[in-house]
Amino acid sequence: MASKQVLLLLAAVACLASLASATPWTVGDAGGWRAKFNETGWANGKTFVVGDTLLFVYPKENHTVVKVGKDAFAACDLSANLQLGNWTSGSDVVTLDKPGKVWFICNKPNHCLNGMKLAIDVAESAAALAPAPASSSAPVSYTVGAAAAAAVVAAAAVLAF
Repeated sequence: MASKQVLLLLAAVACLASLASATPWTVGDAGGWRAKFNETGWANGKTFVVGDTLLFVYPKENHTVVKVGKDAFAACDLSANLQLGNWTSGSDVVTLDKPGKVWFICNKPNHCLNGMKLAIDVAESAAALAPAPASSSAPVSYTVGAAAAAAVVAAAAVLAF
């Protein structure tokens, strides 16, 4: 019974650690999701991981956010049957839920053709991107966010009963 509780606690800690490290990204920063967006190089140098969120901010009467496949992205194909996701609120949060390449376009006529498109690579996790630590006899320390630490303490208290 105790080993089952330990396994549950370890699973909870792993989940909380990944949530604690998720990054919210505002697409385009202060400029938002806009015409000629692809010319800005906004995604260059950024590392996106599973669990991160993208916030697309734009005037909802002028633009949309559509998740498409590679070929639709390259051709700016606005066909509805190729859409993998469609947002229109003007303040859309998209969670990056799996690793791999992800493509977004605006499906208003000519917007994608004029550069309103975004392609990003999503990594499995930040830990997977980190280089392996060098062998050393020095102690290893970890930094955990306050919310994650509180959740671990609460989970441990529940399992102690």
